[in-house]
Parts: sequence; C-alpha cells; structure tokens
Amino acid sequence: MKRGEKRSSKGSVAGSSKASGTVRIISGRFRGRKLPVLDVQGLRPTTDKNREMLFSWLMPYTSDARCLDAFAGSGGLGFEALSRYAKSCTFIELDKNVAKKVADNIQLLDLSAQQANIIQGNTLDTVNNLNQPYELIFLDPPFNQNLLPQTIERIVEKALLAVDGVIYIECEGQGGGYSVPENWQLIKEKHSAQILARVYQRNS
Repeated sequence: MKRGEKRSSKGSVAGSSKASGTVRIISGRFRGRKLPVLDVQGLRPTTDKNREMLFSWLMPYTSDARCLDAFAGSGGLGFEALSRYAKSCTFIELDKNVAKKVADNIQLLDLSAQQANIIQGNTLDTVNNLNQPYELIFLDPPFNQNLLPQTIERIVEKALLAVDGVIYIECEGQGGGYSVPENWQLIKEKHSAQILARVYQRNS
C-alpha cells in the first residue's frame, strides 16, 4: 500500500463513501498513476517505504504471477503487482463500498476480467470457494482480529499457494499468533514495534 492508502477493518461499517485521497503506483506499466481511495471508518495507512521494500523483495516472483490479494482494502498491493506484469489478480474485500472502488479502479486502469476481478465478501468464506493455485498471495488483514491462523489454514487445505509460490504476511508487531506449514520457507522478514512483515516460499 501507499501513504494515504488504507485498509478496511473486517466487519466495519463505512463511515463515508467519499474519496479521501489517492494511492500512487510506484513502478511498472502504471507507474505514477493515482487511484482514488475511499474515506471509510476503520482503515489504516501503510507507508510508501514499506510497499517499496515489499516489491523489491518480490521482484523475482511478480512477473506473470497469478495473484490473490486476500484482504484487499484499496487494492494497492494487487494493483502494484499488476503494474509489475503479474498475469492476474483476484481481490477480496468485505466492505461493499471499498470493493466497489476497487472495481472502479480496475476499470480506470482498463484491466480485463481475465487480468483482475474483485470478490466482495468475507475472506474466510471466499477462500473456500477458490479452486486455482496462486504464485503470489498477499495476506495483510485488519490487525488484532486473529484472522491469520484460519486464513492460512484454509489456504493450505485448498492448496491455493502454488509450489515455489510466495506469500506475503503482514501483521501487528507482536506476531499475529499464526504458524505456517513446514514446507513454507521464510525468505524475507522485517520486524518493528508496530508491524511484522514476512515473505515465505512454498517448497515442493
């Protein structure tokens, strides 16, 4: 995500549906494009620096990847991946107004249904209905709602992370209380008082 970009809290009610700012895509074919972001209660910002760091980590894995942005918020992670030539991205977002804005931004970037689609709904339920593996998955849920353990469990059960695929997990600094399978190898990590960010790769 980006300075001014925000992520919705699961179950939150929109305090407003007006655009409150923009998220700028950092690099790739949409470099410099600014996408509107809604002013919705319960959203949290992520800095430019952290998003730029993440995609420097993911540089070897993004091109031609099928992506899943499982807690999309404004969709900044998925849109950045698409800008960097990911093959496709499926966005999941609970808040209907935020999901509508993601859909609007898909159209704004002139992305086809094969390149990008938004599913409005509960991530845990939606993941159960997915049936293809993804080479790149983003898990950046609302903090302090204990969403990671169940989400990871369902991703494993459904084999949604492709062999040699990578998954980015961001949670509160105290760790989010999650665990991962033995065949997910930790390849990148940044830990601060506020945020724990990790990238894992699924080994065969």
